[in-house]
Amino acid sequence: EAASTQAEATANSGTLGLPEGEVPSWEVRMLFDGDCPLCMREVDMLRGMDEGKGKIDFVDIAAPDYDPSKNMGLEFETVMATIHAILPDGTVVTGVEVFRRLYEAVGLGWVYAVTKNPTVGALAERVYNFWARYRMQVTGRPALEVILSKRKTCRDTPQDTKASK
Repeated sequence: EAASTQAEATANSGTLGLPEGEVPSWEVRMLFDGDCPLCMREVDMLRGMDEGKGKIDFVDIAAPDYDPSKNMGLEFETVMATIHAILPDGTVVTGVEVFRRLYEAVGLGWVYAVTKNPTVGALAERVYNFWARYRMQVTGRPALEVILSKRKTCRDTPQDTKASK
């Protein structure tokens, strides 16, 4: 097992943003939109449930320092389209599977257990996909295209204007 743990650490050090040889201490890394008020209610609840346990690594994709290279190469545009999570071995999961993993990590796996049934899971995925498609409008935010354009403009503008003075 030690050999597989070391191999896992080596394989993930560059893709998960961890120092070389370090194995993740978390069970699931949640990539969330910190600018989404409804998303933040869920994140705050999960943070409270996870407090002191460290089973979830919370990464705000809306933060200016979000770095795809530390998150399996997942670009902002991709993760804004639907919820993503990363497992310690680098596996990327999306949609309802993310919620199932998060809730299991904090001891509330029973909440999403029913979605393991293929019929219920497919229905839950459809409901979530509908939410994901319209969440910007529902939360009173600009269209995703506007947010992406603003983000690109911010990244293309030099951040340190004091250095040039």
